[in-house]
Amino acid sequence: MEQHGRLRRDDGVELAWALLPGRGPTVVFLPGFGSDMGGIKALALRDWCAGAGQALLRLDYSGHGTSTGQFTEGCIGIWAEDARRVIDAVTTGPLLLAGSSMGGWIALITALALGKRVTGLLGIAAAPDFTEELMWAAMTPEHRETLLRDGLLMAPNGYGPPVPITRALIEDGRRHLLLGSPIDLACPVRLLHGQQDADVPWQFALRLARRLSAADVQVTLVKDGDHRLSRPLDLAMITRALAGMLADADADGTATALSAP
Repeated sequence: MEQHGRLRRDDGVELAWALLPGRGPTVVFLPGFGSDMGGIKALALRDWCAGAGQALLRLDYSGHGTSTGQFTEGCIGIWAEDARRVIDAVTTGPLLLAGSSMGGWIALITALALGKRVTGLLGIAAAPDFTEELMWAAMTPEHRETLLRDGLLMAPNGYGPPVPITRALIEDGRRHLLLGSPIDLACPVRLLHGQQDADVPWQFALRLARRLSAADVQVTLVKDGDHRLSRPLDLAMITRALAGMLADADADGTATALSAP
């Protein structure tokens, strides 16, 4: 049965998490910008892992989902630290990181920090460097002036109300850019990306694959797939990719009988 809890940061912010005990490596789902662990993909992975007896950790960054804190006080570095805190507090043993959109960037940062503990990384429309290349680069001079002057810009959002973009988000993102240099990860990586993605161009997957030092990197492009990749056929593709990575972990001897307490 899935266990739910909250991890309190030193500043009082509480990070919500849900842990499904099972066989290792523990799959860690890292949601996207403004998304949370109750999304379609997160729940699809939960249901698949429950059926397979596989350990799974879902979590909400500060300011997201049921975690406390203000969304506008977060940034890439803070959210990556949130993920690391929860992972360190509630899991043991090897991990397989699955990141959606911004969660793919968080997964890369986390994998670089945790090293050999990470046995694989699954990126779903992964969006490393999006604050610089997709937000800042797309802003008009007037929008940039507003952001730099006021520290906040309300950006249009195709999925709902305008999204607050802070100056701190952009400036912190620059400290975590990855696509401009080699990414020293040795674990297997699978990148899934829709070619009709209107938010993160599918070419990001190819650029990321070229930057990764790992030899075992595969890119799957979905010709009619959008950014969310949440249709039933997309979810089936995601779980197939996850199952394949877990099977490879078994064959390599990196799986464990029980990795979640």
